[in-house]
Amino acid sequence: MTAAGSGAAAFDVLRATAFDLLTGGGADVSDPVHAGPLARLSEAAGGALASLSPGTLWPDLPPEGRPGNVTGSYGRLRRIATAWATPGTAQHGDDSVVARVVDALDVLHERHYNERLPETGNWWFWEIGTPAHLSRLCVLLGDRLGPARLDAYLAAVDRFCPDADRRAGNPRASESGANRADKASIVAFRGIAGRGADKLALARDGLSDVRDGGLRSVFRHVESGDGFYRDGSFIQHECVAYTGSYGLSLLVAVAEALALLNGSPWQVSDPDLPVLLDAVERSYAPFVHDGLLMDTVRGRAATRQAFSDAVAGHGLIGAVLLLARSAPEPYAGRFEELAKGWIERGRARPYLEHADVPETRRAVAVLRDGSVEAVPGPVGHFVFPSMDRVVHRRPTWSFAVSLSSRRIAAYEAINGENLHGWYTGDGMTYLYTSDLGQFGADFWPTVDPYRLPGTTVDDRERENLSFRAHCPPGAWAGGAVLDGRYGAAVMELDSEGASLRARKSWFFLDTAVVALGSGITGSDGRRVVTVVENRATEARPHVGDGWAHLPGVAGYVLDGAQCAVETRTGRWRDINAGDDTGGAFEPVTRRYASLWIDHGVDPVNASYAYTVLPGAARERTRRYCGRRPVRVAANTAELQAVRARGLLAAVFWAAGAVEGIAVDAPCVVIVRRARGRVVVAVADPSRTVDVVTIGFDRPLRGLVRADGTVTARTGRAPVVSVKLGGSLGASHTFELSASEPRSPRCDR
Repeated sequence: MTAAGSGAAAFDVLRATAFDLLTGGGADVSDPVHAGPLARLSEAAGGALASLSPGTLWPDLPPEGRPGNVTGSYGRLRRIATAWATPGTAQHGDDSVVARVVDALDVLHERHYNERLPETGNWWFWEIGTPAHLSRLCVLLGDRLGPARLDAYLAAVDRFCPDADRRAGNPRASESGANRADKASIVAFRGIAGRGADKLALARDGLSDVRDGGLRSVFRHVESGDGFYRDGSFIQHECVAYTGSYGLSLLVAVAEALALLNGSPWQVSDPDLPVLLDAVERSYAPFVHDGLLMDTVRGRAATRQAFSDAVAGHGLIGAVLLLARSAPEPYAGRFEELAKGWIERGRARPYLEHADVPETRRAVAVLRDGSVEAVPGPVGHFVFPSMDRVVHRRPTWSFAVSLSSRRIAAYEAINGENLHGWYTGDGMTYLYTSDLGQFGADFWPTVDPYRLPGTTVDDRERENLSFRAHCPPGAWAGGAVLDGRYGAAVMELDSEGASLRARKSWFFLDTAVVALGSGITGSDGRRVVTVVENRATEARPHVGDGWAHLPGVAGYVLDGAQCAVETRTGRWRDINAGDDTGGAFEPVTRRYASLWIDHGVDPVNASYAYTVLPGAARERTRRYCGRRPVRVAANTAELQAVRARGLLAAVFWAAGAVEGIAVDAPCVVIVRRARGRVVVAVADPSRTVDVVTIGFDRPLRGLVRADGTVTARTGRAPVVSVKLGGSLGASHTFELSASEPRSPRCDR
């Protein structure tokens, strides 16, 4: 099909849409709100132009044999071209600016990126990084390139990114997840620049994987490998929790493609599109705290100096606002409400002080619309069994845990990134309160990587990581959630390259998180500690008798803890030396307050117990320590449990009993008694149990609600059987009554 056959007018509309997407289009440059982004764009473009040398490009990005620097050079040229094409900048419409850009593009094309060259080094630079910039440059510059140049540049794009389906350098590799979405977006921009109907069809069909019958569609739930899972998880590279990195890239790329093709003959009409639209609230929103996209789902990307949790949060806001332009209702309205709330609460890095012109235009429209309500963040307990992540949210704080197992990697370290990520998946905890700068602002290069909050570690020194994703051998990782409000999480620690073993659990309540550890054993002649907290803060901790307090952060209830305050200095380059993401060599410094429990050298069956009270004042922490409203009911290698008023939560590592309930197989159980009802949640984080039978020591007269996996024998000695096999770590919930109900109902 030719462009003419598709209608030349359709391509004119598409290019106008693409131009609007890249430059902000009809943004009112006289509106003071746009002064900031226009000035930032002008300054960035001006700086790049000032250091651009004819024939040699940029001295700090030597392109010879460095595909990452080639991508970086195209990125700078794209920034200059964007400024040239954007009304209100110092470079807008300047012929000398566009001439210098075209000359530099010729240098890159002739020597470093054309259809005759072989791929060398990291394939990503050739097939995604560079063509992403070049395809957009072709849209921005349009007729100023001339037919011959345009055809030459697009031929290079076609060589390395002909479609979204296959890896050009390895045709046996089928693209999936973010890589597929990124390539579809590239092909869409390329199709618009070259007025190619066939390319636009490939972009549309690539998102849905028409070629392979939808096998790797970005709009379909997956059961293994890369993509969105039914429980809200997002995985890339087969085994890494990546909602906030690759998942973010996917959302941005799909939002762009949908916006570009919306209303055109190539509009995306996949019936499974709601899978992606639902993911905004199901997969992303639980991991956004006041505009910050949590590092627990950002993998090695957390070590990128220019890509903090706040920057990632801005990326998500921009993607969600762009997605609202093409999404049907009620999604569009809901997306605007979510984004407005994130922007208004995003005090760590105010959105309008950093957004580009297009993002500012969309954000301001929503912020000034009184009919759009800024919704608060979600409140509840969220378990993502398929990626071993748990997050507990309350109105003023959030608490996340990074787990790992033989299914999900404890860390990924490739391309020179995440060099010190040894323990980030060993139960590291992330506490978010009003102290929003904790995990941004130089946390990762300055925190002691051997002392991450929540982890149990020995004191050995380790070498930098390189090209490795480590999945520990343990089966246990995950947890149970009761009515979306309470939770229990668990992980079996099998320390990489050491004899250290431990069983770790966390119990999530209304105002507290209780952490238990048991079976802590090591025989390598090393000291073992459990890190309660390691906080970047200027506040001074107060240590009481059985408790501690860190102003603006939390209270901690625990016995035998040690406390220290230290100033630490590090370099971003020491943790990330990537070709295009490597950090600065200049040292940075932060002050830390830490709490830890010392288990001694070569511990045998050691244990710990501590409670975190997020946001609690000092006096409340002291009173909590005295009253102990949450009691540890058990903390052994076979059973860990806590009892609060009306609630019992237990991790059964083996068949056993505790305070009125007994089970005949390993599982996690949460029981809540209130108003003559007993509500129970049960899950199998190990994914090894087929059926578990739960016995109760009190009479229960009827089954009020349950799903189809539950069968019950009520009466004086009630017994409930739950089929856990095949549930993939999900929670099963049922409710019992002290009196016979009229008609039990099934929740499916």
